[in-house]
Amino acid sequence: QVQLVESGGGLVQAGGSLRLSCAASGRTFSIYAMGWFRQAPGKEREFVATVSKSGGDTLYPDSVKGRFTISRDNAKNTIYLQMNSLNPEDTAVYSCAASDVPYALSRRPGSYNYWGQGTQVTVSS
Repeated sequence: QVQLVESGGGLVQAGGSLRLSCAASGRTFSIYAMGWFRQAPGKEREFVATVSKSGGDTLYPDSVKGRFTISRDNAKNTIYLQMNSLNPEDTAVYSCAASDVPYALSRRPGSYNYWGQGTQVTVSS
């Protein structure tokens, strides 16, 4: 089993920045891709970013490309999401996800079998 714990959420003004962290524990050696998803009230879960096991490959949707950066520190079993130029539409619960299956990088929630509890990000206008 793998456990994921997010941190770093909070309240920020539009145009500001936040950095989220997700620490993995347990069978971390089994983890391949890790990623971030978000869900706003009344909306479906949305893909935000994913990173390969090595950290060398990343994938983003157009909605965050150029503003968000995902990174990975395997020595610390942690991934990060640096979020810049935040706007109120980025308000959501952000959840970390991990896969123990060697898929290619995926935008689909179903490709990830471990999930954190989530951390709230609120962007005020």
